[in-house]
Amino acid sequence: MKNRKFNVLKDILLLVLIVLINGSCERNISDDAALATFSTTAEIFTDTPIGMGTDFYFPYGPDDLNPIGSKLNAWTVDQNVSYLGNASMRFDVPSSNDPEGNYAGGIFRVDGAGRDLSGYDALTFWAKASQGVTLGEVGFGEDFYPNKYITTMKNVVVGTNWKKYIIPIPDASKLVQEKGMFRYSTGTQGTNGSGYIFWIDELKFEKLGTIGQPRPSIANGVNKTISSFIGVSIPNADLKETFNMPSGLDQAVFPAAAYFLFKSSDSNVATVDSKGNITVVGSGSAVVTANIGGTLNTTTNEFVGGKNSIDSITINSLGTFSLPPTPTRDPSKVLSIFSDTYTNVPVAYYNGFWGPGSTTGSADFSVNGNNFLNYTTFNYVGIATSNPTLNATAMTNIHFDMYVPNSVPSNFDFLISIEDWGPNQVDNGSPNDDTRQQIFVNRSQVQANTWISIDAPLTLVNRNNIGLIIMENINGSSLTNFYMDNIYFYRP
Repeated sequence: MKNRKFNVLKDILLLVLIVLINGSCERNISDDAALATFSTTAEIFTDTPIGMGTDFYFPYGPDDLNPIGSKLNAWTVDQNVSYLGNASMRFDVPSSNDPEGNYAGGIFRVDGAGRDLSGYDALTFWAKASQGVTLGEVGFGEDFYPNKYITTMKNVVVGTNWKKYIIPIPDASKLVQEKGMFRYSTGTQGTNGSGYIFWIDELKFEKLGTIGQPRPSIANGVNKTISSFIGVSIPNADLKETFNMPSGLDQAVFPAAAYFLFKSSDSNVATVDSKGNITVVGSGSAVVTANIGGTLNTTTNEFVGGKNSIDSITINSLGTFSLPPTPTRDPSKVLSIFSDTYTNVPVAYYNGFWGPGSTTGSADFSVNGNNFLNYTTFNYVGIATSNPTLNATAMTNIHFDMYVPNSVPSNFDFLISIEDWGPNQVDNGSPNDDTRQQIFVNRSQVQANTWISIDAPLTLVNRNNIGLIIMENINGSSLTNFYMDNIYFYRP
């Protein structure tokens, strides 16, 4: 009996010992323990690249807009020029006719783990140039994938003396593992095609504490109203944030959408995704706004903390959109300029944004995958088929579909001009071999809020170098807004 009690007691003591041992193995994290973090190194270049690794400079390659790409060796380290120390970053911007690249541009990306930049409020550097120039874009956050937090400062004026530049960070709390340290892109638009040099030194992130009054905006600082239709997708390309700088002047940067929170006042009318793209889903009105640095209370649909956008986009949905008739002509007998039914020929642009006389803007949109040209504040506009010029010798007619929303002005008078640029394939080139055909559309041919189809015969004698289609108001016409679709040449 005693032995039995003793054995039970031993079992109890053994169990307690096991519990104590296991408990001691499950240790809580000490208040003094530090979780693994990414480097907080602020410097990118001071006499030499800092902590960037061995493979960190990536020039921009060819794309659809620029088949040549940037000059691959535009960036070097200059041991003879510096603001501080013994060296600087040198950028040789090529002339516009350089066959190795007609502009300079690329990114500096950390070769390895990204950096924690949440403790800083700006990217700063000192710069000067061989002559007074305007750099197209400088910024950070581009790493080629996923390019989530790109921030850009545009049209940066650089003189021949060293000057400090500051690019504010829209929301540093987002940048806890950032690889994209610096990006730039610039050409010779302001130097009449002549190349030049600029230098950058002391490139680093800083906590200045003197950048204030952040003002995010999603519509260029104005409360915009858009009349639209169910199924229309409206991209948002006007994201910006303005800061008051240590100098007392304001500075705008253009942040990626990932810095913003977006919301719609009525998701039954319009929804907005994480990139700020708006989709109209029902009839009525909704107001889209945004915030940087805060959170969204999904119960109240209100932003908490951060800074709200100083502007808004009001969507007035007019209901279901009427689509134009789907073209049925044989594709082998069509040269399409703009249509979802046919394969379009190369087009340099659908709106040349000609200055200083043109006021025409573009608000192009799509409805359930169907794309439409929308010309706003219209007076005249050009569509260039000059990339290369278009050979329409076999074509006999031109077609386009036009929609005038709301009402047709009583003085409506619309002119379409088709220009052939001749063998030299140059607009108003020498010798002047351009020819032009004009097509007049008058008030009796159009109706409001409905698609009208215009077909006209091609009377141009020479039509193998068509470079431009011009649309314009004439005789005082006050048309300001219309849609276009299915612009094409054809033959029976």
